[in-house]
Amino acid sequence: MGIRDIIEGKREWRAHMARVKALPTDYQIVYKEIQKYFFKVGPVELVDGNLLSGILDFFEEGVAAGKGVLELIGNDVAAFCDDLTKDSRTYADIYQESRQGHRQRNEMN
Repeated sequence: MGIRDIIEGKREWRAHMARVKALPTDYQIVYKEIQKYFFKVGPVELVDGNLLSGILDFFEEGVAAGKGVLELIGNDVAAFCDDLTKDSRTYADIYQESRQGHRQRNEMN
């Protein structure tokens, strides 16, 4: 990754966050909770940026249709996130696998 890639990535992230800031407050709050959830335990594929951009597109469509954010995702943000990533490998999975491997090595010694 060169300096141009880093600069372009920052430019894209700033544009993405500007779109988030243009959402109604309730959508912004939920988006930030989703973002925190994914950054904590989210899918390994999160780095490609498509997941968060897709959610933002979905939210913008909901706003345009006059729907509240909870009408779109339900009352449980974590369940919504889990459903989106149910077939994806997550950092939590990698952590659990590393812990299991660590336990197995300890049992063998």
